[in-house]
Amino acid sequence: MAKKLIDVMDTSFRDGFQSVFGGRVLLQDFLPALEAAVAAGITHFEFGGGARFQAPVFYLNENPFEMMDKFRSVVGPEANLQTLARGVNTVALDTSPKEVIDLHAKMFKKHGTTTIRNFDALNDVNNLIFSGECIVRHGLRHEVVVTLMDLPPGCTGAHDVAFYKKTLKQILDAGIPFHSVCFKDASGTASPRKVYETIKMARKMLPEGTHIRMHTHETAGVSVSSYIAALEAGADGIDLAAAPVSGGTSQPDIIIMLHALKGSEFDLGLDIEKIREYEEVFTECLKDYFIPPEAVQVSPMIPFSPMPGGALTANTQMMRDFKVLDKFPQVIKEMREVVEKGGFGTSVTPVSQFYFQQAYNNVMAGKWNQIAEGYGKMVLGYFGKTPVEPDAEVVKLAEEQLKLPRTTESPLVLAERDEKKSIAYWKEQLQKENIELTEENIFIAVSCQTKGIAFLKGDGKVNVRKISEEKKKEEAKVAQANGSNNGNNGNGSSKQDYIPSNVQVTSIPPGFLGAPNMNPASAVTNYKITVEGQSFNVQVQNLN
Repeated sequence: MAKKLIDVMDTSFRDGFQSVFGGRVLLQDFLPALEAAVAAGITHFEFGGGARFQAPVFYLNENPFEMMDKFRSVVGPEANLQTLARGVNTVALDTSPKEVIDLHAKMFKKHGTTTIRNFDALNDVNNLIFSGECIVRHGLRHEVVVTLMDLPPGCTGAHDVAFYKKTLKQILDAGIPFHSVCFKDASGTASPRKVYETIKMARKMLPEGTHIRMHTHETAGVSVSSYIAALEAGADGIDLAAAPVSGGTSQPDIIIMLHALKGSEFDLGLDIEKIREYEEVFTECLKDYFIPPEAVQVSPMIPFSPMPGGALTANTQMMRDFKVLDKFPQVIKEMREVVEKGGFGTSVTPVSQFYFQQAYNNVMAGKWNQIAEGYGKMVLGYFGKTPVEPDAEVVKLAEEQLKLPRTTESPLVLAERDEKKSIAYWKEQLQKENIELTEENIFIAVSCQTKGIAFLKGDGKVNVRKISEEKKKEEAKVAQANGSNNGNNGNGSSKQDYIPSNVQVTSIPPGFLGAPNMNPASAVTNYKITVEGQSFNVQVQNLN
């Protein structure tokens, strides 16, 4: 009996980069790996959209459209190049008016895209209608999405098979044009059994021959099982990544999935030896990139607090930037209550960011003392209808603190009324800075706003963590410290072995999602030091 050929999309260059590095990977650093992927027989790539539109502007000083053009030139004209869009948000975190949604589809078609995967984090189908129409009108393939996750233990009311069936029926009833359907589990928390039953349900509901895909992450440790369940239920395609941006917060590794399907009725159509060669090149390309320890680990906390892999490292990287990474375990714990009270929107960008921001505020400012703007607007209805009613007390707090009323108006209608979201407004900003009014520049400005303007002016900066550069910074710090503190401490003891009586030092073992930057190459040891009741996190680095 012939095996069923399964389509594999290599997510390494979009979701892999986003999930492991927060999207911060320079174009020239990954081009040899892309060439190796083509040589290995990969023909379907995720290459842009999502956070990989804003991240090049924010952190790499690179033009995302130029990156997309170069990508297409390397893979050739026949490859299926796919991007990720967030419905009425396109590639931004806030809603967009119709003219911007249309411009998004037009520009992505112009710059090499074949397929756009299009989702709404609230599973509000009304947010998919116009964006889906634009995608198809501009000659792109539209992959419409139902977003999945498991609710924290003890929660009910959404995110079961019946909920997904209702969402899929609404997509069909709305007449949204599409070429394929993806079930997207950004947090990797949907149980394999639920995945099986969901795909089975969809196969019965959808027209015969509809291409069905499953997307998940390894963050909660069940990704391979979920993919096998999806394939056995009738899925036609899955998303995989290549080392060193596979597993952990990313998608399962291509080689691991090839191994898992040995002896099965499914064929991924790839040669494991060629994939191994590709991964060796990829690992060499990124050997100088600092891989956060949380990016390569599976966490038992994720089923309780569904933080998606694509957002997890972006947030930890920012917390590193602001020296508050020690608060991350508390923030993750707080996410459970934030999800429970927020109306059960799927934990995928932008909703995952709303959850994270509110959880962060609950840790730093006290529970519910400070409503994050995105979270507050979500529970008030400004991004669409949540799967269930948000907690009434949280809604009241959001109204009071944000000074906004609840709304049932369409996010599109609201965006149309907001002058600062219009193309005309951002054209004015570009003209003020004497920046050329190309459609590419307009879209960068609209979607990246002030940071987009700064980039287009030539004021962009590169913020990429590389091991060699971090080592140089640490060596400079040590040299400066040695120069200014040469000798003893005045008490007859060397600086290293003198600890005042009012100082307590406690070693912090490197645990999941809590330890500060653990770079094995530089032998960092972490300490918690308490001086007269005030605690400090300190790193000691052995440079020998």
